[in-house]
Amino acid sequence: MPQAPVAATGFLPRALADARSPRVPSTAPYLPEHPFPWGGPAIALEGGGSVGGRTVDLERALRLSLAVPHGTPGRLRPVASAGALHPVRAHLLLGPGCSLPPGRYAYDPHTHRVHPRGPAPTDAPPGAVVVLTVTAARTVAHYGHRAWPLLLLDAGHAAAALALAAAPAGVRVSLDANGAELSAAAGLPRAAEWRACPPGTEPELPLAALWLPPGPGPVPPTAALAAWAALPCALAPVWQPGAETASPRELDPTRTLLAHIATGPGSTWHPARRPAPVTDETLRTRRSAAPSDLAHPPAPDLLARILATAGDTRPDGPAWAAAIGGDTPGLRTAAGPLASGDARPTLARWAAGQQWVGTAGAVLIAHGCPADAPPALIRSSHLAAGYAAGVAQAHATALGLRSRPIGSWQQADLGAALGDAPGRDWIVHGLALAGPPGGSSPPGHMPPAPSALSAPTTPSGKEERP
Repeated sequence: MPQAPVAATGFLPRALADARSPRVPSTAPYLPEHPFPWGGPAIALEGGGSVGGRTVDLERALRLSLAVPHGTPGRLRPVASAGALHPVRAHLLLGPGCSLPPGRYAYDPHTHRVHPRGPAPTDAPPGAVVVLTVTAARTVAHYGHRAWPLLLLDAGHAAAALALAAAPAGVRVSLDANGAELSAAAGLPRAAEWRACPPGTEPELPLAALWLPPGPGPVPPTAALAAWAALPCALAPVWQPGAETASPRELDPTRTLLAHIATGPGSTWHPARRPAPVTDETLRTRRSAAPSDLAHPPAPDLLARILATAGDTRPDGPAWAAAIGGDTPGLRTAAGPLASGDARPTLARWAAGQQWVGTAGAVLIAHGCPADAPPALIRSSHLAAGYAAGVAQAHATALGLRSRPIGSWQQADLGAALGDAPGRDWIVHGLALAGPPGGSSPPGHMPPAPSALSAPTTPSGKEERP
């Protein structure tokens, strides 16, 4: 379906303004996760060929990133997700040098198995290309008109989780690949073509890709998607009768928005790294802390390290700052102070009225993405913010800190609050940090001082939707 009318009518800027507005989403019942939609035999993630004795270990990479841990409820996974809804799915495009034979596969995180969806091209590049898609229904049912930025953040977190798990082998990440090319490479219907699928099959919209090579060394990124995109569409999803969905009134616009912002001229591939001292055990055990466990301030040196990680992980993403309390409260960047006074109470009001944010040990915020940002910038701002927060959260876990991502931000015009032009510098994501329970407070820590920022309150003043 042509997407030009979206840009022509200003639909995207209005949707962004609406997602950032204080309008509270309408309530909806919790939607259970749809049954796995891809048929074919379930195959264990082990065995397969190699190149020069080197193999992409898919079992390990997916177990440490996207898999549902054995014996735990489906909503408890290592990778963070808004509302613990986990809308991200993974399609594996495997060439030579993987722990499975070449071909297209769909990954089931509940069984930690893959389902074959077709052959590989004869010129498939070595290693694994992983295409990350999102399904919007459950997130839209929970967050309404605020859902689509959260879906972008979720995709960024999932990309970070997989990149961290595979980083020792030299993984590369693309957050700007063209959505139509990603769909073609993964053998999925394009956005408009999903409407021809049977009822009960939920569209999957691709937003990011990762390339896991079979070993270190240069790889030609331009070949990563092109060879796969030349293949015909793979096996279709299985019809799921009676599958519940969200209201089309909000679901259809969300899908249209995500399809529109995933357009672009091509893809760039950035190398990923795992910050020290993050280990496989860190990735296996990381979890978002409960709000009640986030009140103790982190040590200043550890906070500085996490802030640097957030800012350095994706140079193409938004800027990062940290709000702290104590006897010298302020909003600080890695380069120095941005504002004085305690900004956390204002951040709590902006974060959908989640009052615990106002007493968190520290709050990292990603900011930028103007109100009139073009589609590519909106996409990169949110995907990169989610990606950076995912890496920073793993780093915080490795340093003994507790953390919790903060995805919902309303009226969070940081630039205007600091006296700059309104509409130019908005908060798009956040990460609360805290020291371990029972630890000692940094010298001179005091209760929160009055906020340095001026911001309106939410209509209810209560926590809305974490």
